[in-house]
Amino acid sequence: MNLFAEIRALVVDALGQMAAEGSLPAGLDLTPVAVEPPRDPAHGDMATNAAMVLAKPAGLQPRVIAEALASKLSADPRISLAEVAGPGFLNLRLALPVWQRVVTDALQAGGTYGKSALGQGQRVNVEFVSANPTGPMHVGHVRGAVVGDALSNLLAFAGWDVTREYYINDGGAQVDVLARSAYERYREANGLEPEIREGLYPGDYLIPVGEALKAKYGTRLLDQPEAVWLQDVRSFATELMMEEIKSDLRLLGVEMDVFSSEKALYGTGEIEAAIETLRGMDLIYEGVLEPPKGKEPDDWEPRVQTLFRSTAHGDDVDRPVKKSDGSWTYFAPDIAYHYNKVRRGFYALIDIFGADHGGYVKRMKAAVSALSGGKVPLDIKLIQLVKLYKNGEPFKMSKRAGTFVTLHDVVEEAGADVTRFIMLTRKNDVALDFDFAKVLEQSKDNPVFYVQYANARINSVLRKAREAGIACDDATLAGVDLSGMTHEAEIALARKIAEWPRLVEIAARGNEPHRVAFYLYELASELHGLWNRGNYDPSLRFFQTGNAATSAAKIALARAAGVVIGNGLGILGVTPVEEMR
Repeated sequence: MNLFAEIRALVVDALGQMAAEGSLPAGLDLTPVAVEPPRDPAHGDMATNAAMVLAKPAGLQPRVIAEALASKLSADPRISLAEVAGPGFLNLRLALPVWQRVVTDALQAGGTYGKSALGQGQRVNVEFVSANPTGPMHVGHVRGAVVGDALSNLLAFAGWDVTREYYINDGGAQVDVLARSAYERYREANGLEPEIREGLYPGDYLIPVGEALKAKYGTRLLDQPEAVWLQDVRSFATELMMEEIKSDLRLLGVEMDVFSSEKALYGTGEIEAAIETLRGMDLIYEGVLEPPKGKEPDDWEPRVQTLFRSTAHGDDVDRPVKKSDGSWTYFAPDIAYHYNKVRRGFYALIDIFGADHGGYVKRMKAAVSALSGGKVPLDIKLIQLVKLYKNGEPFKMSKRAGTFVTLHDVVEEAGADVTRFIMLTRKNDVALDFDFAKVLEQSKDNPVFYVQYANARINSVLRKAREAGIACDDATLAGVDLSGMTHEAEIALARKIAEWPRLVEIAARGNEPHRVAFYLYELASELHGLWNRGNYDPSLRFFQTGNAATSAAKIALARAAGVVIGNGLGILGVTPVEEMR
């Protein structure tokens, strides 16, 4: 049950009555009519913009519409007060039984409370992580993995059919560097001194790969020219790195549905087919680009290249897809890969990229727009860096230097649940500080502790109730009399519970899973606030000694909050804690 949708339907129905009576013109577009929480909670429980957005098309003053609408709404038992404010906004206060029913609805729905049919079962592809298979994932990849996985959970909760996808970047020069680096570790495994020259990956993570190569090939590859072993070593090392990456993702609680290979696009005609499709739209041509801004003429050599007319689809400049030497640019296989996703029939595509891919956004959107005829939207979320602190000092990372902190290191020290929650406490395009000391401390300033502590408190109430012989399963609690739930602090918690279905849809529409983490913190704050008030007002305590009926009603409210916390943490991929130690 989405209370905001219910009240909006009430508003729309009242507007329909006004049109039928002639106080509004018939046939008005009511799509812009919204029902939202007011900016200032003191103004009411909800507010509607109906009069403001309908005034111009109706040819009436906003206050005229608002006053007539207020009269209609006031007749409904769910509305205790409808008050016109300012030029024509309408503030609403809801009757107490409405908030009491929210508790019952949450308990009856349980794990489905807040679920939505917004996505209508449409298929959406979420591509995330897609780290180069040249080494284990570092903490910078963790955030993208968490955001992508939580977003996938959110969209599924809101009614989409979600496919999680990892694009293996195994077609570029970096995998040749991986092969050469692994070969040196293979030589080392055979008792020779490795030559880790500049440009190779020096990390110790390749030592086991070298040992595995020795186990498979013995000494057969020693002293052989690169042309003999490069392809085999590249495939072998890439496969081992991908196994480690998949293992790390599982450690974080991430399971991909599809792994797609860049290398598989070469030699199959897929790149050529995508480019020819664009050529058929007159979007591929031979030309010379202008020098990049800021370049001196001496630094620029004009060359004829094969270009994609991406400016026809919103880009700033046209983009090369084939170099002057006839080889494909990095952009070409990416076009083919996204064309493959379009042809797989997805309603929408979402890419989770690192912040260093910011310059790639417009060109990729242009390609998808062209190849889908503008029918498949592509949303690209850029993930800003995570600043990791260890022992109070910034900890720098470098895959080439071999001193980076791995995903495994982070999860081992902080735990998967803490890591996932903290990674969602900032919007994806804002840098995030991850301090091992702070993310593990037990205080209100640590959001993951604050939310988990709220859940633990709820469970402590349930345990105490069971010990007292009070039935507190959800079905029983959903049937208790809540008419005594009237205190403002209790209603405030019910209001926050009522926001959950609306929050799910807002977060899903914007592809913003961080909103769930923010909301859970606010919900926990309401729960803790009510709990603390019980310290000096015994009537507000969730467990009322010697009064089973009153206790059951208050426990129902706490458990309803617990339902929402469980559903929200499920979207974030975090396991609720039942007891704090």
